[in-house]
Amino acid sequence: MLVDAFGRSIDYLRVSVTDQCDLRCQYCRPLSLPVAPPLAGILSNADIVTVVRAAALLGVRKVRLTGGEPLLRRDIVDLVSSLAAVPGITDLSLTTNGLHLERLALALAAAGLKRVNVSLDTLHADRFVRITGAPGLERVLAGIGAARAAGLRPVKVNVVVMRGVNDDEIADFAALTVGNGWHVRFIEVMPIGPASGDPDCDNVLTHSQDAGALLVSAAEILSRLPALTPDDSVVGFGPARMFRLPGATGTVAIISPVTDHFCSGCNRLRLTADGKLRPCLLDDGEVDLWPVLHTDHTPEDVARLITQAVANKPRQHHLDEGHSARARTMTQIGG
Repeated sequence: MLVDAFGRSIDYLRVSVTDQCDLRCQYCRPLSLPVAPPLAGILSNADIVTVVRAAALLGVRKVRLTGGEPLLRRDIVDLVSSLAAVPGITDLSLTTNGLHLERLALALAAAGLKRVNVSLDTLHADRFVRITGAPGLERVLAGIGAARAAGLRPVKVNVVVMRGVNDDEIADFAALTVGNGWHVRFIEVMPIGPASGDPDCDNVLTHSQDAGALLVSAAEILSRLPALTPDDSVVGFGPARMFRLPGATGTVAIISPVTDHFCSGCNRLRLTADGKLRPCLLDDGEVDLWPVLHTDHTPEDVARLITQAVANKPRQHHLDEGHSARARTMTQIGG
């Protein structure tokens, strides 16, 4: 079992399979921010499987595939099939923007994917364009339906809540847990990436003042949904606090990385698409696996670097002090 310097057991690996995305969400890589050039080298399926096998031998049990947009990777179904066969991995999931989910849901489920999270910040088509830079709401909704039909359960819908942008839809999203059985996760907006420190960029998260203006705290989200009651019967793999509305078959989750961080219970590492292990999403420290993966190596060589990354894991992030990850965009890190 992997245990860091602060006694946290690390059993969850998030794997970015591409830095490419076909949306330009304003809190991630807005239209005003120049698109970073594609990463020079991307891990192959064999590379990713090698890392996951080594991680599984060390006690990792849960793997989530992320991006960029992971469904843009042409061999994503083959990768899912290979990872589903790795001994010790008990949960294999994926986070997507949903645009390609309708086409791929059945194949992903057949390959061994267990469940998906779909990022969706609005239920209005015109607002979807303003937030993401492109049309596509109906495709995302169709993808959610296809995922549920394919047996990828539960399908969780991730909503980044932003004041003055989409916070007027909190009740509408929550209502879908009753009428449609959705599992909705409200997430506090985080400043991350190069634009988070550039006051001349009109990213909605250019600096701390803007981030603070956009932030709708977990406490405020809960105050807007007074009928919610805690639901301790639902146990997830992450930091979400679970709630339920009366009569709902779905759940409401609140994730508060800014106002009530969950670093003390963090159980994860992140593997970037170019082979860097990041112990913390909001810290730029990395351990480079690429040189070892692309020379003669043993499983022990890879395991040693994974253990090093765990040893480097900081106690907590420092958003409250104005420090965030700025060396990479979220699409280059993996969510």
